[in-house]
Amino acid sequence: ADEYNLKVAFHIEPYKGRTASSVRNDIKYIIDTYSQYPSFYKRRWKGQLLPLFYIYDSYQIDAKDWKEVLTREGKNTIRGTKLDSIVIALLVEEAHVSYVTIGGFDGIYTYFAADGFTYGSRRASWSDLKKFSLQSSSIFIPSVGPGYIDTRVRPWNSQNIRNRLDGEYYNKGMDIALDLNPSIISITSFNEWHEGTQIEKAVEKEYQGFKYLSYSPRQPDYYLKLTRKWVLKFMKKKRLGSL
Repeated sequence: ADEYNLKVAFHIEPYKGRTASSVRNDIKYIIDTYSQYPSFYKRRWKGQLLPLFYIYDSYQIDAKDWKEVLTREGKNTIRGTKLDSIVIALLVEEAHVSYVTIGGFDGIYTYFAADGFTYGSRRASWSDLKKFSLQSSSIFIPSVGPGYIDTRVRPWNSQNIRNRLDGEYYNKGMDIALDLNPSIISITSFNEWHEGTQIEKAVEKEYQGFKYLSYSPRQPDYYLKLTRKWVLKFMKKKRLGSL
């Protein structure tokens, strides 16, 4: 990562027996093991330079349990210690804003690339979520994807297929996200092929009876080039002081 001037942030997925306390242990292990590397991602937040962690399916654990780890008054808190970090919750339902107000998370991200699949992924909700982040002094991270088709892993979910429209679906999502002046935009995804959200190079391939589509008639790197275009726009806005 360092060779290509990339920074690495960790996305902590669910696992058997995961609790708020076990995630605290995960954060400790990651910081102890990797924080000395130049490619370990940190950003300035409330006067400190801190690591950033995304917690997928954070809502599976009660906000009151997270409070013990993520607020200063918590019995097992990371706040004010060497483990202090920017910790981001997944927002699926509107009620999940309580993970910021009660649980002590520093912000929320929306993850899913299908507009309307969840409250959080509904692009029409993003302006309200941005307002919430301003009112609560937290971070709102809209997640944008190039399309969505997850019927190989969720056969019941065909209503949430979102066609790529030759890049227009991606462009529209990026445009809406950028208009909100977020400090971070996440991209879902680089290579989540089973949800049809990948932006990495692609050619058509059939595997076990399932056909993965190419970007034809576009080149295999079409979505990488689109991503570069939007990253440059994002960086330009930052330089101009809009973000």
